Amino acid sequence: MKRRLAALALAMLLCLPLTACQKQQKLYSATWFDLFDTVAVVQGYAASQQDWDRQAAVLYDDLAHYNQLFDIYNHYDDVVNLYDVNAQAAAAPVRVGDELYAFLRWCKDTAYPATDGATNIAAGAVLRLWHDARESDSPAPPAADAIAEALQHINIENLILDDAAQTVCFADLDMTLDVGAVGKGYAVEQAARAAQARGFTSALLNVGGNLRAIGTKPGGKPWTAGVENPWGDDPAYIQAVELADGDSLVISGDYQRYFEYEGVRYAHLIDLTTGYPARYVSSVAVLAHAEAGGLADALSTGLFCLPEQTGRTLADRNGWAVLWMHTDKSTAQSADWPQ
Repeated sequence: MKRRLAALALAMLLCLPLTACQKQQKLYSATWFDLFDTVAVVQGYAASQQDWDRQAAVLYDDLAHYNQLFDIYNHYDDVVNLYDVNAQAAAAPVRVGDELYAFLRWCKDTAYPATDGATNIAAGAVLRLWHDARESDSPAPPAADAIAEALQHINIENLILDDAAQTVCFADLDMTLDVGAVGKGYAVEQAARAAQARGFTSALLNVGGNLRAIGTKPGGKPWTAGVENPWGDDPAYIQAVELADGDSLVISGDYQRYFEYEGVRYAHLIDLTTGYPARYVSSVAVLAHAEAGGLADALSTGLFCLPEQTGRTLADRNGWAVLWMHTDKSTAQSADWPQ
């Protein structure tokens, strides 16, 4: 996680010199440890500590709300969340609130086709196998027959969404949802939009490596973030990237959550064509602009789990800014990636 926060550290270092000459705005920050099983940091400029505290508190509440909605491990009173959906939707349709329904519709109709099916929230059966393996006292890959069986239950067409009734139902009794590939990015985008609507004009959010810029730094200069080095050596980041208002930078790699078994690294990002961790590259970075609407998280995961040529075709077709970092420490980029 410390490596995932290197980008934010770079951004903070680059903006600190500006504070001396800003009479109306000062730089503040807040850090939270109870959101999305990761570290969340927001830094930004405000006219006073009071103004900053007010904005940061509401921002936290928004993120915490989405954290509860997208939680697949816990039930919360007075909230119908993904835990409840997974527990009940195979037996009967489950009516959910506006925000969760809009998210599930976006996952099925936008994130899934954008990534050629590589980012699939219906793949919970497979992802849970690897989660349990990674979290066990003696991590080892799941049995091959268990993986093969789980792959039979990831067809997103079995996720039935009824717009009129606003209900969720599973046509496959053994299907479950897992939104780890998309939930943080979507939540950060929605929370950032709400913050801007409340008058938050200058901030950089970093929720577990999902960075999103709000406005600019005082004086109109963009926020700056670093693309972290996935190979475990110096420098800590290999490129600085400017983030305009509404831009998001998300990086997915095999060095974050993984375990090693008999000398082989098994990362948490699963290639759904095989049921095993993807091994195409070391890391993929996606820089998405405001119109992408929180898609960067889904894209970085999906492109990491696709052969690079397939990802390149998708990136070129859609104008995505993508950087691939290979195991031999070379890199490749789409035409829209900043030089």
